[in-house]
Amino acid sequence: MMKAEIQQVKQRFGIIGNTEALLRAIDVAIQVAPTDLSVLITGESGVGKESFPQIIHQYSRRKHGQYIAVNCGAIPEGTIDSELFGHEKGAFTGAIGERKGYFGEADGGTIFLDEVGELPMSTQARLLRVLESGEFMKVGSSKVQKTDVRVVAATNVNLTQAIADGRFREDLYYRLNTVPIQIPPLRERGDDVLLLFRKFSADFAEKYRMPAIQLTEDAKKELLAYSWPGNVRQLKNITEQISIIETNREISAAILQNYLPVQNTQRLPALMGTRESKGFESEREILYSVLFDMRQEVAELKKMVHNLMAERAGQVGQVGQMGTVVTTPVVTAHQPSVPAIIHTMQPTVCKDDDDIQDTEEYVEESPLSLDEVEKEMIRKALERHHGKRKSAAKDLNISERTLYRKIKEYGLD
Repeated sequence: MMKAEIQQVKQRFGIIGNTEALLRAIDVAIQVAPTDLSVLITGESGVGKESFPQIIHQYSRRKHGQYIAVNCGAIPEGTIDSELFGHEKGAFTGAIGERKGYFGEADGGTIFLDEVGELPMSTQARLLRVLESGEFMKVGSSKVQKTDVRVVAATNVNLTQAIADGRFREDLYYRLNTVPIQIPPLRERGDDVLLLFRKFSADFAEKYRMPAIQLTEDAKKELLAYSWPGNVRQLKNITEQISIIETNREISAAILQNYLPVQNTQRLPALMGTRESKGFESEREILYSVLFDMRQEVAELKKMVHNLMAERAGQVGQVGQMGTVVTTPVVTAHQPSVPAIIHTMQPTVCKDDDDIQDTEEYVEESPLSLDEVEKEMIRKALERHHGKRKSAAKDLNISERTLYRKIKEYGLD
């Protein structure tokens, strides 16, 4: 494809950027447009996927037909079939008249199914039939209808994972993904961020009749360094906020940082099990994984306190008039499979004549076994629910049968 034609498309559809991946996506959209192949557009939320179905429609032989965009994630599951395929009068409660549906309305044109990964499984089966044979039936009807519709779909969901999880039909995926188009996230588009910011600032300056905001060099670096989880949509919103709120038209990095949400890069502890498993073993693994992480944090905190007390003891020794501070060094038992859960703190008092110096001695209990902790958890749950085993089992997220077995095993009858 000639670069001049791609630039023409960019100008016509308001696409800003010169990244190779973006230009490649535009090129594929233009090339596939004259055919009737299904196209699947993938990319993160906010990258601008909605422009590409319009390119495909306008450069196809269907450009004079209907173009209908449907957000599949915004339609309730109970009405999605009716919205897409129509319904007969009286097909369900509230169906006071006949409805044609989007696939009927878009006959001879293009239908854009945004967030196609949110479609329920029953609707996916109907959609597959349309793609394979161009046939569908209205809700409440047994009459087969024909439609000639070009389907372009988009999703920010990992459909491969959705197939593995049983949430998306594999045969439908291959039907939709005849020609894939991947839209790159903003964080991978380099200097396109600056071009987009300049475009948005000019648009808002015209909209609100004020001078356009401009970035200092350090602000440009800040803009490029940010990861933009909300992509182009987030950049546009932030540009509008700054344009309205800031009286100074020159935006420094310090000002810009006030509008960039702080990104939490802290890594959370990985759980050994998953909540999807209802077995007690899985729940217990989750508990101990969390407790083990807590134990490490407590050990670090105790080490800090110990160092402070040692430093304090040194200072007291230099004075020579205060009572002697006695500290017991903290010893951490290295048993990662069975974390120590409870640590006690007992005050000790040492006297030197009439002066009294209080301190705390840290004593770490021996690590509890898995069975001991499990038994204690069951005992406390039974106490909380006054011996009602059904409520206790629900509280522990285990079956009553498992609870009965554990009660008998630990002699908690």
